[in-house]
Amino acid sequence: MRAIFKENLIEALVGLLVVLLGAWFVVFAYSRTGGGAQADSYRVEALFPNISGVYEGTDVRVAGMKVGTVRSAALDPESYQAKLTLSLNRGVKIPADSSAAITSEGIMGGTYIALLPGGDPEPLKEGDVIVDTQGAMDLMAMIGQYINGTGGMAGGAGSGAGHAAPHDEGAPAQP
Repeated sequence: MRAIFKENLIEALVGLLVVLLGAWFVVFAYSRTGGGAQADSYRVEALFPNISGVYEGTDVRVAGMKVGTVRSAALDPESYQAKLTLSLNRGVKIPADSSAAITSEGIMGGTYIALLPGGDPEPLKEGDVIVDTQGAMDLMAMIGQYINGTGGMAGGAGSGAGHAAPHDEGAPAQP
């Protein structure tokens, strides 16, 4: 009878270890993907005209270094812009007049929020709003503008470059 009890005890301990390891993994994954709020952070908001590619958990960076994450996104009912709530590390003091832009790591890279520090000696505080923002660029629209020649590029297709200028009747003819 003792042998059976010892076998079951070992199996129960191994099972308990597996359950504890699984619980640790769930907590770890939840906190790393933006689900859990960081205790040493403060929240600010930013309004963007377009947040394509930005989701909860997206990195917030300054000079390429991660300083926070996107906590939530909602449509602002007054301005009809996307309102992002950013959770920033308390150890990083971002000037109050900083701007924010949605940018990408490259053509195939992910998007992130880039904070561009201003010169204000006063740092952002809990609940502040970043008003100077730049939304995500629409790559397909830019390609379409280039192809159609409506992108405003000098000398590009459709810009009038290479066409003869109308002749002014009062001016002498140019050779």
